[in-house]
Amino acid sequence: MKVMWRYTKAYKGLLFLNLICAFGFILIELGLPTLLAQMIDVGLRQNDFAYVQKMGWWMLGIVILGVAMNIGLGISTARITSNITADIRNELFEKTQTYSHYEYERFGVSSLITRVTNDAYQIMLFLQSTLRMGLVTPIMFVSSLVLVFRTSASLGWYVFGALPFLLVGIVIIAKISDPLSVKQQKNLDKLNGSLRETLSGLRVIRAFVNESFEEKRFEDINRDYTQSSKKLFRIMAITQPAFFFLFNTVMVLIIWQGSIQINAGDLEVGNLIAFIEYIFHALFSFMLFATVFMMYPRAAVSAGRIEEALEANPTIQSPENGITTTTTKGEIAFERVTFAYPGDSESPVIRDVSFEAHPGQTVAFIGSTGSGKSTLIQLLPRFFDPTHGKVKIDGYETAEYDLAHLRQKIGYIPQKALLFTGTIAENLRYGKEEATDEEIYRALDIAQATEFISRLPEGIDTKISEGGSNLSGGQKQRLAIARAVIRQPEIYIFDDSFSALDYKTDAALREALKPVTTQATVLIVAQRVGTIRQADKIVVLNEGNVVGEGTHEELLETCAIYYDIASSQLTEEELRK
Repeated sequence: MKVMWRYTKAYKGLLFLNLICAFGFILIELGLPTLLAQMIDVGLRQNDFAYVQKMGWWMLGIVILGVAMNIGLGISTARITSNITADIRNELFEKTQTYSHYEYERFGVSSLITRVTNDAYQIMLFLQSTLRMGLVTPIMFVSSLVLVFRTSASLGWYVFGALPFLLVGIVIIAKISDPLSVKQQKNLDKLNGSLRETLSGLRVIRAFVNESFEEKRFEDINRDYTQSSKKLFRIMAITQPAFFFLFNTVMVLIIWQGSIQINAGDLEVGNLIAFIEYIFHALFSFMLFATVFMMYPRAAVSAGRIEEALEANPTIQSPENGITTTTTKGEIAFERVTFAYPGDSESPVIRDVSFEAHPGQTVAFIGSTGSGKSTLIQLLPRFFDPTHGKVKIDGYETAEYDLAHLRQKIGYIPQKALLFTGTIAENLRYGKEEATDEEIYRALDIAQATEFISRLPEGIDTKISEGGSNLSGGQKQRLAIARAVIRQPEIYIFDDSFSALDYKTDAALREALKPVTTQATVLIVAQRVGTIRQADKIVVLNEGNVVGEGTHEELLETCAIYYDIASSQLTEEELRK
């Protein structure tokens, strides 16, 4: 309840309106049978038509007021719960933006999506029930009981006889539904994860003709979710018929005993009718409250999952009063850096790596797959922190920087180009929000993207589908490069960003980059020797260790691993050029 109350108390004005409407609704609901009893026992019994008419007008007024109160209750409840759900989703989304790789691994992307969508929705449903019924029903129940005993204490004991059965049933159902709610939400996480993975890998699935395998796997996960849901809903479905059986039994006994008392002259007909109304409100209020109570375990599970996500402390955080200005721009130094992924400290991906890069230099990294090239450069924008050693930019460790300022110094082009839904212009302005059309076209020229953009009917206003699915791999990569170029950063990081380009486009792009990167530091991760042979410095990695450092010509003479890589890609004549 702590999480739910934290969001709910932000809307004190609406809560006050909700409370006023709830009290008004209770008074009206209980006032009607009281007036009806007076109408029957006084007006009809004494043939006083004026009194009957008077009570009728009072009842009509109360009905109109009751409708107004009920509408007010519904509006205030809807606004509170809608706002709370929006607040939860906004805060969760903002929190996930601060997560590091470790937090995403810990929770899982599909689970985070479920928490933002389904868990927030479960809380909304619970709060709607609580604000509409949870406030009304306890007061209605107590008030109804008071009126029951005031009208006929002897008949009132039938109600008390039914309460222990109701209480025991509620406790049993709550205990059974709690673990089922946990299981249901976990199965929903798995369902979302399977669906996300299948849709992302649809081309691979079709290429290997494995649709039937994926269908079977999804069916198994869906069956588990269905089974846990059916068990939970079956338990919830039992409550209403069980209540009405108990309710009808109590009503039969009361009418039976009430008719005996009327016959004996101990009870008026109007009082019996009012008594039945009071009993109905008392027991029905108790049932509604029980429904809210039984919804709590499921909402509590969702609230706990949301709280867990909100309270997770990111391993990568911006320090207070972090560095935002430096005298130099683009100086990089790795000092005996070792890095292992969290939970795998026995197997470092990078071991004791040291090198320097200066403004105006191009430093390249090459090595076999899994040698740690991409991991190494991801330490610069602080996607990870080194396990040992220091990563410095402009003389300061990356951990000393204000995180936003650190990343603004860097233009990062990932190995897998990612574009967002929107236009080409909007995607490029992701790198520089205030970029003009002239700057956009200049960046596209440098990235060798102008030619294919000019063939598009709407040019830079062409819509990009989700993930850039309506573009080829090379087109997406060039737009990703243009997005970084438009930013004019101090440090460029190309993480195997030229692999989707042909040799001609690769060469033309690198040539066009030279004038705009003369004052910047350029880091290139590559598999092709042809892409990096002109670099000022090449760092050769093997199983996380630096096994060579120098120019192309120097490494051919001094590093056997580099020579093997180069000779496998270039002819003997090309090696010596």
